[in-house]
Amino acid sequence: MYVGTLSFDLLLGDVRSLKEKRSVVRPIVAELHRRFAVSVAETGDQHLYRRARVGLAAVSGDAGHLTELLDRCERLVAARPEVELLSVRRRFHGEDDE
Repeated sequence: MYVGTLSFDLLLGDVRSLKEKRSVVRPIVAELHRRFAVSVAETGDQHLYRRARVGLAAVSGDAGHLTELLDRCERLVAARPEVELLSVRRRFHGEDDE
């Protein structure tokens, strides 16, 4: 079994309130969940209206499949014009980890 996680640090574009922030972040979270069947949520910077942290996790029996899935998730977020992807933290846990 392999577990992969991604943590995205996002800078939001023309956002002036927490309500506007939600209108940008929620569709990203929903699309990741819908398209890739991953567990995903906004995980930090909830009090800042121009920054967001989004985390996701996925489990697979195949390391190659999991790597490709995480790559596709990262490309989807990076391609969103309303956010700037500041950084991505990737963690991969395999059967050999303790």
